[in-house]
Amino acid sequence: MQIFLEQLHQVLDQKYILTEDQDKNPYLTDWRKRYTGKALAVVLPRTAQEVAQIIRLCAINQVAVVPQGGHTGFCGGATPDSSGKQIVLNLKRMNTIREIDVANQTITVEAGCILQAIQEKAAAQDFLFPLSLGAEGSCMIGGNLATNAGGTNVLRYGNTRDLCLGLEVVTAKGEIWNGLKGLRKDNTGYDLRDLFIGSEGTLGIITAAVMKLYPLPISQWTTLVAADSVVSTITLLNLFQKRATSLLTGFEMMTQESLDLNEKHFPQMANPLKGNPPYTVLIELSDHESEAHVRQLLETILEEAFEASLITDAVIANNLAQANTFWHMREHITLAQAEEGANLKHDITIPLSALESFIEETDALVRAKFPGVRIINFGHLGDGNLHYNIAPPIGVDHKAFNLTNEKPIHELVYAQVERCQGSISAEHGVGQLKLEGLRAHKGEVAHELMKTLKRALDPQNILNPHKVVSI
Repeated sequence: MQIFLEQLHQVLDQKYILTEDQDKNPYLTDWRKRYTGKALAVVLPRTAQEVAQIIRLCAINQVAVVPQGGHTGFCGGATPDSSGKQIVLNLKRMNTIREIDVANQTITVEAGCILQAIQEKAAAQDFLFPLSLGAEGSCMIGGNLATNAGGTNVLRYGNTRDLCLGLEVVTAKGEIWNGLKGLRKDNTGYDLRDLFIGSEGTLGIITAAVMKLYPLPISQWTTLVAADSVVSTITLLNLFQKRATSLLTGFEMMTQESLDLNEKHFPQMANPLKGNPPYTVLIELSDHESEAHVRQLLETILEEAFEASLITDAVIANNLAQANTFWHMREHITLAQAEEGANLKHDITIPLSALESFIEETDALVRAKFPGVRIINFGHLGDGNLHYNIAPPIGVDHKAFNLTNEKPIHELVYAQVERCQGSISAEHGVGQLKLEGLRAHKGEVAHELMKTLKRALDPQNILNPHKVVSI
């Protein structure tokens, strides 16, 4: 391995090859502190050419590579194993916004660009880059693409995959594929771009991307509404989709328990709706017409919802600061869970037609088999994505509870997901957390196809091994 490290010095300056424990440690533990690994070195390239050279050296020396961005993932996909023989390839120095093409409405960015920086750069040119996540101040676009991240605007704009037009990728051979074309139509054979998006660095390393931009909305109105049941929230969603159509850009559901936990750790995030109802829904409309037009449309739909007894209370944000407070309530739930202690997370998708059945039946099963647990259920209701998380009973040690009950709780929840023909991973990826369950979930044929792709594109298995799929 010493020869390999010496070869790395021919590619990168010494200060970008971290080998001392105190320098490597910040890169070796995932955000949830669930996984901690070891690494031969952490390397910090600046260009795609440097990445390619590093991968060629890894291929020659049979050293595995763990690509890493902002290190905000939930599934351990960017954390090395315990062998100490892998390298972590962190892309944070690759943070240049290469181009904004105003006429084509695209932005070309390197993988290490912070999501919020891309949003701000686009806004400065009167464009919207709609990908929005709770971690947008630290997550990087390369990781967003590698996991096909979702977020709060999927309902209107789609996942990260839907926002991407082209990629630059370093292959397992250390070759650079330049697919940075800002084309909305390119029907020339296999869509190589889609192979790499969502592959979590197991098929190639994304180093840059061409992303779509949209005209910046001139008016946005945000409201919080109270509902008594899941079926009311789904009927309300259908009403807004029918009346507001494409103006509906956000529809987030939060349960009473999730907002109680929020207020416990962040008192300033108290729910402004009376009594913190069973279900609170955050709704956002965006348009390019006058604010008066959107406000009137929002009020009209809410009036119809009141008359149909779909909602029992509503608060419309009067200014941007109040709207941001509403969104912060939603985004702080994850932080509140972290403050409370380790919990069992389920990032799942359920068809809207089965959502009521899933929540009612799964809640009942979980509470019957694990008395006293707290179900922190919230998510992007508009696309069926739930963050269905289980916290131990109050006063019970979190680590001990999770160690004993993680497997049976996961099996129970995922069995319910399968019953409803849902997905065990909606937007956080697979990583190492869901590696074992993926085969059963995907089915034998799909799993073998995935393994075939992995063998074809990474025959030495040096790109993020034992993540997503094992060969």
